[in-house]
Amino acid sequence: MTFGRMPLANGFLTREQVADEYYFDLDPAICSYCNMFQIIEQPPRDKMFHENYAFLSSTSRYMQCHFEQFAEFVMNKVLAGRSDPFVVELGSNDGIMLRNFTKAGHRHLGIEPSKNVGDAARDRGIHTLTTYFDKDVSDRIVEEYGHADVVLAANVMCHIPDLSSVAEGVQCLLKPDGFFIFEDPYLGDMLTKTSYDQIYDEHVFIFSALSVSHAFRLYGMELIDVMPQVTHGGSMRYVLTKKGSYTASANVAHLIDKERAQGLHSIRTYLQFKENCEISRELLKQTLEDLRDEHKRIVGYGATSKSTTVTNYCGITSDLVEFISDTTPIKQGKLSPGAHIPVKPYEAFVANYPDYALLFAWNHAAEIREKEAKFIAAGGQWIVYVPKVEIVT
Repeated sequence: MTFGRMPLANGFLTREQVADEYYFDLDPAICSYCNMFQIIEQPPRDKMFHENYAFLSSTSRYMQCHFEQFAEFVMNKVLAGRSDPFVVELGSNDGIMLRNFTKAGHRHLGIEPSKNVGDAARDRGIHTLTTYFDKDVSDRIVEEYGHADVVLAANVMCHIPDLSSVAEGVQCLLKPDGFFIFEDPYLGDMLTKTSYDQIYDEHVFIFSALSVSHAFRLYGMELIDVMPQVTHGGSMRYVLTKKGSYTASANVAHLIDKERAQGLHSIRTYLQFKENCEISRELLKQTLEDLRDEHKRIVGYGATSKSTTVTNYCGITSDLVEFISDTTPIKQGKLSPGAHIPVKPYEAFVANYPDYALLFAWNHAAEIREKEAKFIAAGGQWIVYVPKVEIVT
């Protein structure tokens, strides 16, 4: 299938930059050999991750709590009893997770390719390298800091097209009894919920236990545990070690059996997903057009990476959505990628509530609904499209 001509998901731009906007073809595919769901073309990484990267993890209170719990899990289950442990995080963003290890006094190092968010981490006292992780960087870390007890990554591995280089680097960086733990949006949930907005330029892969097990087995690593997470609308935490270091949990075999029963290895499943996406697109567009014809005001809530796929795939422009409200300063006053819907500060949403809010940040729905009690009390309603298109209060 194809989602068509697509801009960079985080490519928020000024009006002067519209003429030079970058586009690529967003075409997902499934490999029948290794069961990896992936996009065929990914833009050059320097176009996606740079000194003006528009996503800072710490802007979400919910994600702060999640990463605090993630860090506690690592400290209690992995690092307990270890002498002077060393923690490395790939794609550490503004230090939202590593700061918990800093507070606990653990040696740590973040690897973050986007300079502006790396600077934000360093300002908080978190040791951070501005670079991409690979085997050469791994060798440098080992030489300067020694081997790692644990290597972490959260919502990062799916961004990296060269899995082999990362696997080789992690294999080199870990101690013989070390752990590689990462979590990313989960393929099974994406298919079940028709959450096609998980697919955008930065997400070159959407993983499953089937694909992770195959990919890392090629580099001497073994999947020994899996843990479902509610973040990002459904994620999975994968625990890997050097082959033969530990006995795999029964959770792994159970999940792989479940994935086969769901048909994650079958092309028929993905053809059905394609049809479900097309149905969702038509229903959402029709809903917005009907409300516009009734002269209702619609505002987008959350200028997320995911919203770029939705607005462009569904043909949603400022004719249907007046503006998108967002709390991230670097996005405010700009236009959304491709669709060119104005992005305004959150205060613009509060100052004049719309009739409907199109919930682009649906994966934070619980947090948002709690925050927006006044909007709901004023008669405001939400337009959602995952797992189905509907209007809710």
